Amino acid sequence: MTDAMASRGPDGDGIYLDAHVALGHRRLAIIDLPGGSQPMAERTRDGEVALVYSGEVYNFEDLRAELAARGHRFHSHCDTEVVLRGYLEWGTAVADRLNGMYAFAIWDGRTHTLVMIRDRMGVKPLYYYPTADGVLFGSEPKTILANPSASRKVTLEGFRELFAFIKTPGHAIWDGMAEVQPGTVVTVGTNGIRTRTYWSLQTHEHTDDRDHTVAHVRELLDDIVRRQLVADVPTCTLLSGGLDSSAMTAIAAAQAGERGDKVRSFSVDFAGLTDNFVPDALRSTPDTPFVHDVAAKAGTIHHDIVLSNDDIANPAIRRAAIAARDFPSGLGDLDQSLYLLLREIKRHATVALTGESADELFGGYRQFFDPQARKGQTFPWLANGHQFFGRANDQHVEHSLLNSGFEDQLNLGDYIQDSYHDATQNIQRLSGESDTEWQMRKISYLHLTRFVRIWLDRKDRISMAFGLEVRVPFCDHRLVDYVYNAPWALKSFDGREKSLLRAAASDVLPQSVLDRTKAPYPTPQDPGYAAALRTQCADLLANPSHPVFELIDNEALRLAVTADTPLTSQASRRNIERALDLAAWIDLYNPTVEV
Repeated sequence: MTDAMASRGPDGDGIYLDAHVALGHRRLAIIDLPGGSQPMAERTRDGEVALVYSGEVYNFEDLRAELAARGHRFHSHCDTEVVLRGYLEWGTAVADRLNGMYAFAIWDGRTHTLVMIRDRMGVKPLYYYPTADGVLFGSEPKTILANPSASRKVTLEGFRELFAFIKTPGHAIWDGMAEVQPGTVVTVGTNGIRTRTYWSLQTHEHTDDRDHTVAHVRELLDDIVRRQLVADVPTCTLLSGGLDSSAMTAIAAAQAGERGDKVRSFSVDFAGLTDNFVPDALRSTPDTPFVHDVAAKAGTIHHDIVLSNDDIANPAIRRAAIAARDFPSGLGDLDQSLYLLLREIKRHATVALTGESADELFGGYRQFFDPQARKGQTFPWLANGHQFFGRANDQHVEHSLLNSGFEDQLNLGDYIQDSYHDATQNIQRLSGESDTEWQMRKISYLHLTRFVRIWLDRKDRISMAFGLEVRVPFCDHRLVDYVYNAPWALKSFDGREKSLLRAAASDVLPQSVLDRTKAPYPTPQDPGYAAALRTQCADLLANPSHPVFELIDNEALRLAVTADTPLTSQASRRNIERALDLAAWIDLYNPTVEV
């Protein structure tokens, strides 16, 4: 099980054994390289307490000082020991004091219980699998699946979650497996498994005016970035030329400049894309000119990472990206190019800061402004019929590739509506809140508790495939709580997306970025990529006995591949990418399909 996570921790490994527990760990050394080996254990007069821990606690120095004042003696300078001693002092209430991204498990030999705790926003993954006499757990499904006690079965419920694109908290796709929910403590003992939520998104009245709100957002960002740049290994930022990553990079660069240092920034581009860019419905401009504007103004040491379309189309890269994620995401080239980008960045740095999650927090996606999404009848990102294997979108009608019988069994429409109902039950409305503000609160809540976790999981799993730690400043719970409760009128006060963030970072950004509209992660436009997809699908179709055709309609895929419509846009090749992903996943994991 520990070997299955070797890529997450290339710098060390360890195993802790006691009468009722076995803990395994792979270490990615970030803080106190010689002193943070795990599992880390402390013997007390009532029994031994052992910890395996993944992630970073950004306020560990503050907590270390508080614990030292309470009489704790430290033998290292790492945040792992702070978490362990914090548990010894406060028990599971230590979670309330942590600021960071973390997933950890503690065996408490004093009470013979296992305690699993996950960070508030779910940046770091943690899964568990109940057995007849206990529980298996790990950072990724693959480590649990490495144990012969775990089943590789996927049922209709798992496929519904996979195809619906909604990320239900606690759902792991694999039958019998669960995800520790964000902001949750799971305790396993002789009396079974118990859960306790220590943090969730709550509604509060926002009393600050615009100027105070903008100023406080900036104060928080300054503190967050400063804390997240702390590391004993090389750091960098991921820079796309959009508002989010540009603001984070510029603030980091300004802080580095105070120390007489420079930030290293990295961006992604595709061979020939910038010079031959063709605007489409989602992207009106290429990223690179804006990236260079930010790098010049902020004074970063910048690197453009240019990917070849042949590499992105390589079936081995598709398989590697799916293996990193443990399931077929259906994002195709988006995952493959991210895989190649992060693989290259790992050669230069071990920690990277990203602008991920700002769109969900500040209201950057198009669906925040979409009249159909604002009706509040389904998840905002599905309001125009977008689904995993097709159906309608803004441009035209796509035909599903799923076998009709299987698709009928899935009944995705009802599943999505039931999930939407469940997701909106716990949202609190302010007294006197207008209908418009209430609707926008619901849209914000759904993005911060469902949509964002799709992308956080993607970034963590692919980055950790190379032992690269990606930190997410915009997921700091203080910032999330504050901005979530700012009225929509404040979040869009200048009539545009992400008004608060634009205003908070206006002094450090070039005008070109301040004026730029939201553009998604780039995708290849080279027709050679589409041609490669056709060839790969032809190879798949040449093997009609492949188990993927228990789920995919062979003839529908054949028609999609041979259709006259060119596969040059992301929309036109979406289904084909997803069919290839699903086939590769079946080859890699050999799941038992029960439908």
